Amino acid sequence: MGFVDAIKSVFSQYVGFSGRAMRSEYWYWVLFSVLVSIITSILDAILVGFDGASPLNSIVNLVLLLPGLAVSVRRLHDIGRSGWWLLLGVVPLIGWLVLIIWAATKGDATENRFGPPPLPPIALSATA
Repeated sequence: MGFVDAIKSVFSQYVGFSGRAMRSEYWYWVLFSVLVSIITSILDAILVGFDGASPLNSIVNLVLLLPGLAVSVRRLHDIGRSGWWLLLGVVPLIGWLVLIIWAATKGDATENRFGPPPLPPIALSATA
């Protein structure tokens, strides 16, 4: 899944907490969120100044919060974990590291309790 396809997928499932999300979808979303945050921070600095106020960045981050939570939960579903494990993020450092490792872990190749894999397995042709 490419960058644009991943962003479209996340926005099309804006509040979709069921199902599974593959690694590329999740990490492209993280990249998109970071890039948008940097751009809005720069725009806030130009438009508002450096007095600490960042209204544009705050609004954009608020808009990106719900789809970010949804894709994070679906990413946890892909490795067979409940979305409630996302609360591990409130534990500084250790919780963050565990979540990053899980986000980078390859998902289950077969159907799990959260549904089928995001992409069907590639059929291997028999060679004789």
